[in-house]
Parts: sequence; structure tokens; C-alpha cells
Amino acid sequence: MSELIVLGSCGAWPEPGRACAGFLLTHEDFRVVLDLGYGTVGALLDHCPRGEVDAVIVTHRHPDHCVDLSALARVRHYEAPDSPRIPLYCEPGVLDVLRALEPRPDPATVFEVHDLGRPARVGPFSLTSFPLPHHVPDYGVRLAAPGLTVAYTGDCGPTEALRELARDSDLFIADATLREEPAPGNPRGVMTATEAATWAAAAGARRLLLTHFWPGSDRAISAAQASTAFGGEVIVAAEGIVVAL
Repeated sequence: MSELIVLGSCGAWPEPGRACAGFLLTHEDFRVVLDLGYGTVGALLDHCPRGEVDAVIVTHRHPDHCVDLSALARVRHYEAPDSPRIPLYCEPGVLDVLRALEPRPDPATVFEVHDLGRPARVGPFSLTSFPLPHHVPDYGVRLAAPGLTVAYTGDCGPTEALRELARDSDLFIADATLREEPAPGNPRGVMTATEAATWAAAAGARRLLLTHFWPGSDRAISAAQASTAFGGEVIVAAEGIVVAL
């Protein structure tokens, strides 16, 4: 069984009844979490009651993508103290955030920390990371296994690197924060749904999952905009949905 469960779909802060960035990807009984932003760990525990995941990947240090790692560390520390450390792939700033939130337990006692900037083997997947434009260091991640490739942007502005990140992917999980394209010259650390779809099409992705919606956004409008630029299936992230892979 291969599937992706959406733990959270908001950017910046969670709307009522929702959470921020987070996904649980399962392939060949290997469970890897992609980001754990505000409010996501409760949803994760519905599927992994003692936090029994096989790896975690965090794209960048912003709290809407990493803050619930602190909650996962507490679950593991108190509920599964004899379990091996969870491999955590992240950039160094994520550890700074976690230690500032809660120095005990030290994150390094719960997580086996790896530099996300380097290629790695993560269970059945080969992990390749791509530096992407954002307001802090951010890595898009490409997880490839025989018969399955999943790509995820984290947060990012439009960039040619997305073509290679999402190349021929079975599922492209893409930032669709903005409701409309900003004026020229403004910093571009996030994208519109149309931009996400344009890069999905350029990369030859098979399906597109729009996520990281700004609170209050009309997601149906984002889906309609994306469908004008991408001929494949467009899926709108929502808490609890399961995407079969």
C-alpha cells in the first residue's frame, strides 16, 4: 500500500478545524513525515499513536512547517523512551527552533539528525533535495522509489529548479499560498496555484496536490486556476484526505 495522508494544509497559521503543513507518506510499510507545522501532530497520532514513524523530513525552519516536531519529541520521550531515534532530515536552523522551544528532551536524544542538503537513502526512497527561493533556507524534496516518485516544494517562489524537482513525478505537492500574483519586484518566497500548475506541467508531473493555502483563501478558485495551466489531476489538500499512490 502506498498513500499520502494530509495532516495539515494551511500556510502561516491554521484556520479553525485545520492545521499547517504536514503529510504522512507510506510506501512498503515505511512511514515518512513531510513537515510538522502548527496543529499537525494530533492528526499524526491518529495514525501513529506513539509517534512510531520511520523518518521525518522538514523543509525549513518556519514554525508552520516545524513547530510540532517539539510535540513529537515529547511523545517519543515519554511514550516510547526505549525506541530508537527517528531519522530527521532538516537544515540546521530547525534544531535551533526546537531547542529554543524546549531544550528537554534535547532533540538530538529523540532524533537522529541528518543534513537535508545531502542526498540520502530514506527507507525505500532515494532522497534528493533542491534549494528553493524562500525567506529562510528551504529545500524541496524528491523521494524516488521503484514505481513511485513524490516531490514536495515546502514553500518557494517560482524557479527553474522546480522542473527538475518534480520531473515525471507521480505526485507533485506544491505551495499555492498566494491568491493572486504580487506586483513585480516584490520578494517571491511563495507561489500562486497557477504558478504551481505551470511548473507541474513543465515537469511532466502526473498529479498535482495544491497546499499551503493562506488562511481565508477560496480553495475552489485556486483549483480552477491550476486546472487552466495543468492538464493532469489537480487535488486540493484538506485535512484527513488520503491520496492513493
